[in-house]
Amino acid sequence: MGFPKLTEKSLLLLLAAVQFTHIMDFMILMPLGPQLVRDLGIGLGRFSAIVAAYAVSSGVVGLLTAPFIDRFDRRTALLFAYAGFTVGTLACGLAQDANTLMMGRMISGGFGGVATALVLSIVGDVVPPQRRASAVGVVMTAFSIASALGVPTGLYLASVFKWEAPFLLLAGVASVMWLVAFWGLPSVGGHLEVDPKKRAASFVAMLKDRNAGMALLFYASLVFGHFIIIPLMAQYFVANMGLPEDRVFLVYLIGGVLTVFTAPRIGKLADRFGRVRVLAVLVGVASVVTLTITNGGPMPMWLVLAIAATFFVFASGRFVPGQAIMTSAVPPERRGPL
Repeated sequence: MGFPKLTEKSLLLLLAAVQFTHIMDFMILMPLGPQLVRDLGIGLGRFSAIVAAYAVSSGVVGLLTAPFIDRFDRRTALLFAYAGFTVGTLACGLAQDANTLMMGRMISGGFGGVATALVLSIVGDVVPPQRRASAVGVVMTAFSIASALGVPTGLYLASVFKWEAPFLLLAGVASVMWLVAFWGLPSVGGHLEVDPKKRAASFVAMLKDRNAGMALLFYASLVFGHFIIIPLMAQYFVANMGLPEDRVFLVYLIGGVLTVFTAPRIGKLADRFGRVRVLAVLVGVASVVTLTITNGGPMPMWLVLAIAATFFVFASGRFVPGQAIMTSAVPPERRGPL
């Protein structure tokens, strides 16, 4: 049963499609900030807590599953995690107040974070190191498509109906993608060939592995630096830089379209010139853009959009070589916990 054996490119596209729904689910809440604050009668502090609940849940569940996630075939584990993510997204769409919305975000974040780790683990397992950054670039186009198509569509639905509409639509899309993954995703169980006794001790060994620890610290710093800005960016552009609220979708549309083309090219550059070297350039430019945004005042709309687009290309582009570095930091039998 199932589709014929997928080529490497087809497998990467399937993983990118799975990643698309997770990234859109994470991203869509942030530009909905002005509407959620108004409709739910909450302050920016409570809104920030709802955004943070997704990441906190992802981290906690990731730590809890790390000791035994490598005992399962990657396909089985991904399908289970993705099903939980879909249920959590549906719960967000059915939420009636801030408390139930936060619960839905915690469910989707917990399962979605594990699903993302498994997607990257599969990439690390099936793609040779010399092409891994390019492969990550393909999977990372999910971020671009979610920004360019998913977020503007979600904002439009929220403006026509209510803020719940994007989550209900996304739950439906994720349900379809789960079925596609069920039929098309091959078994990825090479890591299971490791001796069970060694696999049982792999989590403890990873904690003692300085290289893995540095990889985790490195990636955590990337995520922290990125998402300390992203959650309130829409509100900042509207309140501080003069961007009309009904034009917020252009930030994600323009930035997303650009990164559709730049993310795969960044991956190829990283494979050609070295991941650390390319990452250093991206971090340098992203730092300048971030300082410009956080110290910016009222600007013409075209300039706000140009700065935001540059942020998307360089700040988001850091994750392409960054994820390739991380997935290469440990052997296959420890990749799930990482």
